[in-house]
Amino acid sequence: MPPAKGDEKRTARPHAAAAPPLDSQRQLAAFEAAMKQFHGRRLAEARDLFAVAAAGPESDVANRARLHMAMCDQRLPQPIEKPQSAEEYYNYGVALTNAGKLPAARDNLEKALALAPLADHVHYALALVQALDGNLDAARGHLARSIELEPRNRLIARQDADFAPVARHPWFDALLYPEKRGW
Repeated sequence: MPPAKGDEKRTARPHAAAAPPLDSQRQLAAFEAAMKQFHGRRLAEARDLFAVAAAGPESDVANRARLHMAMCDQRLPQPIEKPQSAEEYYNYGVALTNAGKLPAARDNLEKALALAPLADHVHYALALVQALDGNLDAARGHLARSIELEPRNRLIARQDADFAPVARHPWFDALLYPEKRGW
């Protein structure tokens, strides 16, 4: 039987180990091994095995392998793009705050503030992170600046349950309820 087109190149390099052609049995074995990895939540390994199975001769198995490769791709962590704008740093900082990663949240919110120093919502979020982290002086300063830039933030902070850890501090009360001073 004459060599298939392209086989001449493989035989021209005797030192290179050519992979044996994938037959139905090897394709199915690769798919089954991939499924074990997939169910064990080892998605990167499973994806590699699904890629092998997708190259096999059985179209049904190849189609299922491609489908599972797509599922692995969706579930594998995607590389995080570095934020570029103040809003992107702010959004990422808020997401980190919600995840309880306060130091990283603070870093991103400070970067947002450096890009947009008059953004009241960034000062507000930074005040919240500082309060949750126990840095009350910094929290007071950012909350005061947030209210100075946007007076409605006073009403929002009064009702924000996230400020509950600092709600009993006199500075918080004085900042959010200035009308009490005259009573």
